[in-house]
Amino acid sequence: MYKIAIIGGDGTGPEVVKEGLKVLEAASKKVGFSYETADYDFGGERYLRTGEILPDSAVDEMKKFDAIYLGAIGHPDVKPGILEKGILLTLRFALDQYVNLRPVKLYPGVETPLKDKGPADIDYVVVRENTEGLYAGAGGVLKKGTLDEVAVQESINTRKGVERCIRYAFELCRKRNRAKKLTLCGKTNVLTFAFDLWERTFYEVAKEYPDVTPDYAHVDATTMWMVKNPEWFDCIVTDNMFGDIITDLGAMTQGGMGIAAGGNINPDGVSMFEPIGGSAPKYTGMNVINPLAAIGSLQMMLDVLGETKAADLVDKAIAHVTGTKLKSMSAGKMGYSTTEVGDMVAQFVADA
Repeated sequence: MYKIAIIGGDGTGPEVVKEGLKVLEAASKKVGFSYETADYDFGGERYLRTGEILPDSAVDEMKKFDAIYLGAIGHPDVKPGILEKGILLTLRFALDQYVNLRPVKLYPGVETPLKDKGPADIDYVVVRENTEGLYAGAGGVLKKGTLDEVAVQESINTRKGVERCIRYAFELCRKRNRAKKLTLCGKTNVLTFAFDLWERTFYEVAKEYPDVTPDYAHVDATTMWMVKNPEWFDCIVTDNMFGDIITDLGAMTQGGMGIAAGGNINPDGVSMFEPIGGSAPKYTGMNVINPLAAIGSLQMMLDVLGETKAADLVDKAIAHVTGTKLKSMSAGKMGYSTTEVGDMVAQFVADA
């Protein structure tokens, strides 16, 4: 029995989560596992109504679940950053979700802006460190608002944080069992303190994985090769800031935010899964938003929970729908409504 916390969030978040839950129900019946859900109203509407972002009890409550399934955070009437930091970053840090996992996979029938590239060329995963680096919040400001203003933002990298992220990436690369090549994305020629730690740790851990080929690329070269030769990559591991940037580039190469899924992983605790696209408030209630990124996030959740058969079925269902049904990944251009896309994926799983 899996206990799953549901945070629909803002805008179209509740709509795409609803479709993901359809697929979860179909997968549970097909494969044979049980689950229960609990809904939480964290998001912009609650904040505007009560002034509260997260109640004091939220983190302790979330620790009682096996996973968190999130729709989207971001409200047009709330200043950007308030909800994102107050909900997403708070949960990531408090639950020690130290890996941000982002598959970059081009499904059949999905258009990519990369010329002459297809599904066989774009199928890798990025392991991004998720609790340190520039996002740790270290730094400060002096003489703000004057000509002498100074702003300092520090990148915090610990041996423990770096090593556990790298070790997770090696294990994942081994589990994928594809090219078995893990690329460290960094900037060792300029960021000589932080990435000296990353590089030394990377090659030390690599000795424990003789079946995985260790590789290195500067972040600027990585972005070029993600466009020119995405087939070179199997798994990429990198720090928080670089990972944030390159995964959005990866999302565009796989067809856009409507198909990009993500997970915030604590391998020994509670992980949170969410589509990468925003809350898209202008489409709220129109039943036109693409739910496949949310369904893909559900697929990741099943895999992390150990329901690999169910995860594989959902992955195949997504590929079937993109390859045979949808005209586009864009909202309002799919040829089907949000609910119809969810129904098609769930039906494929049920009939498999």
